[in-house]
Amino acid sequence: MNTVPTQDLKIRPFTILLVCILVPANCWWVSVSIMRGGGSPTQVSLFYNAVITILILLGIGLLLRRLHRALILNHAELLVIYTCISVGAGLAGVDRFLVLMPLIGHAHWFATPENDWANLFHLHIPQWLAISEKRVLDGYYSGFSSMYEPRYLTAWLPVIAWWVLFIVAIHLVMLCLSLLFRRQWVESERLSYPIIQLPFEMTTRSRRFFRSPWMWLGLSIGVVIDIINGLNFLFPAVPSLGGKLYDLRQIFTERPWSGIGWSPIGVFPFGVGLSFFIPLDLSFSCWAFWLIWRAERLLGVIAGWRGLPRFPYEAEQSHGAYLGLCVVAIWMSRRYLKGVGRQLISPKADEPVSYRLIVIGLFGGAAFIVGFCLKMGMSFWVIIVYFVIWYAIAIAITRLRAELGSPVHDLHFIGPDEMLPRLLGIRRLGATNLTGFAYLYCLNRAHRSHAMPHQLEGFKLAEGANIPIRRFAFIMMLASALGALGSFWAYLHMYHTEGGVAGFGRESFNRLETWLTYAAPPDVPAIGFASFGFGITLLLAAMRMRFLWWNLHPVGYAISGSWAINPMIGSIFVGWLLKWLVLKYGGIRLHRKAVPFFLGIVLGEFVIGAFWSLLSIALDQPMYRFLF
Repeated sequence: MNTVPTQDLKIRPFTILLVCILVPANCWWVSVSIMRGGGSPTQVSLFYNAVITILILLGIGLLLRRLHRALILNHAELLVIYTCISVGAGLAGVDRFLVLMPLIGHAHWFATPENDWANLFHLHIPQWLAISEKRVLDGYYSGFSSMYEPRYLTAWLPVIAWWVLFIVAIHLVMLCLSLLFRRQWVESERLSYPIIQLPFEMTTRSRRFFRSPWMWLGLSIGVVIDIINGLNFLFPAVPSLGGKLYDLRQIFTERPWSGIGWSPIGVFPFGVGLSFFIPLDLSFSCWAFWLIWRAERLLGVIAGWRGLPRFPYEAEQSHGAYLGLCVVAIWMSRRYLKGVGRQLISPKADEPVSYRLIVIGLFGGAAFIVGFCLKMGMSFWVIIVYFVIWYAIAIAITRLRAELGSPVHDLHFIGPDEMLPRLLGIRRLGATNLTGFAYLYCLNRAHRSHAMPHQLEGFKLAEGANIPIRRFAFIMMLASALGALGSFWAYLHMYHTEGGVAGFGRESFNRLETWLTYAAPPDVPAIGFASFGFGITLLLAAMRMRFLWWNLHPVGYAISGSWAINPMIGSIFVGWLLKWLVLKYGGIRLHRKAVPFFLGIVLGEFVIGAFWSLLSIALDQPMYRFLF
């Protein structure tokens, strides 16, 4: 990414006003799209709602060019808006507020004499963080009401305020970590940041991207495929062009082959396009390790290891692998971090944000998080261990996105809220800590909506567009607050109108009931496999550093054991194969020509996918979802 002329530096108040409008609007789009059956735009690394918003702003800019040039957004402003939408609207997705909203009232609304929740854990629920009044919850769960009624607003506003402050503190710590690693991971190591290639190319001042015939060819392919697949969804007589998942279990039905478990195969144009920008060794590692996981499952069935009921413990191995990736990332930056420590004592004037200020922000946000959880009743040592693990996962995700552009990083059902009970046992943690884990489920069900990768990618975009870092950081924090408020508004408005759902609240509180009813001891196999995953990751990283010919990448091992890699694995294989053929027979010259083609494929499916999403909202019925 090359820098642009200095006249593009200016971030006008008009741009900040647009951020204040577009972030809540995108929160509404994401939340309503999920509830109407149009899928969630936040399930993969590149959020299509943010890309389409930028495309719409570019189109409006063309219309306004002849009226008044001052109304046209420049390269830097468009990238600021893109980053803020990704940071803010990501909160409305499946792994944050879609999970958080059912948690707030679920424990009291669904408590019955049969489940005895009132005696089991109601005593440990923080009343300032949940809604317990049945008359308030009736409007939320039954629908046909308005969130704007005084009795509902009076009950909800204090709860909203606490959760918004907590989410902002979470994002502040991530932002400070991004600023801490920015100079090393953006300026010194010159990582590739594959995920942001599309928004950066779309907004370049020369508009070279939109003049490329290869881009238009790719866009046409993505558009045609998605239109046909959308028509097939509505009219099954129309043949489809992929875009569906086919489970290999339907072929391998006899034992032991049926032991491969859920193994979906499908090819999605956007997945192929994104996979083309992944380094060959990573894309190869993804599908190679995917096959290795199946082989391990078969081994468990053939050997009949009944003492290891979840063999090969993929989630636990993946959890250990993510922690290993964090350790590797910090180890590779150790000299830089030592320099940061020296600058805390003798700061330099050339830093856009001083490291002292970053550390103050980091500890300030962390102090609020600790105080918040202490107020919930959690133990201090549990809070520290919990969030050290959680932010280690965030750092690992951010690094693998920056270096390799992984299209997915979900790590389902295996955050610190799962590993600590398996490591320490239920009795050691106690009912109050476990109840706190139930309300923090919105941070851990999966890890697709992390803000930290988008924050660091925003700083990479800032380098390419000469965006002032200090101002950009402030605007990103504004987007985080707007995203939290916008998500609350979107879901509360929708649920009071149409009726709330048990949703992920059932998952969280049924798990809490199980914990408190059957006080399980430490899970030794789970601990062992998590440790094994950690060790294998360090070994794979060492092999890559020592041997140039070693192709198995530790990131492929980490992400291939999670849920989201399954729908993407066919696309990753096709993207790997096409990139290998391009480089083998066309070299770097053909690869450069192919870049706009594959970006065009991604954009084409995003355009029509967004159309189907908005149509599902308008007609209030499910439509074709290209994001599985």
